Amino acid sequence: MTRTSALGRIGEQVATRHLERQGMVVVERNWRCSTPEVRGEIDLIGWDGAVLVFCEVKARRGDGAGGPLAAVTPRKQQRLRRLAAAWLQASGIHADQVRFDAVGVCWPSGGGRARVIHVPGIG
Repeated sequence: MTRTSALGRIGEQVATRHLERQGMVVVERNWRCSTPEVRGEIDLIGWDGAVLVFCEVKARRGDGAGGPLAAVTPRKQQRLRRLAAAWLQASGIHADQVRFDAVGVCWPSGGGRARVIHVPGIG
């Protein structure tokens, strides 16, 4: 595992704990799709009450380059939507409401606790 992927996994763990403390029930982590039409991974999938949430997590050290959420580009959001449709079809789960969230996890350059930024309803 590379240093970057290890940071990403730790960031996902921090994000999961944060969302669960907010009342979300996480039902899946790191779901991968490799169909010819859609390739990629959904970091977190969970229920926020009756709303099914598909969540992109970005983790960074320091606030350089605009912080972690700057990496959740419109292209990344579009891919997340396609992956969510594939997950819904594969799982057979029906949700009346679906939401797309982003969570940024950022550790200060000098060390210390991670700061978590949750943005519900991206794109």
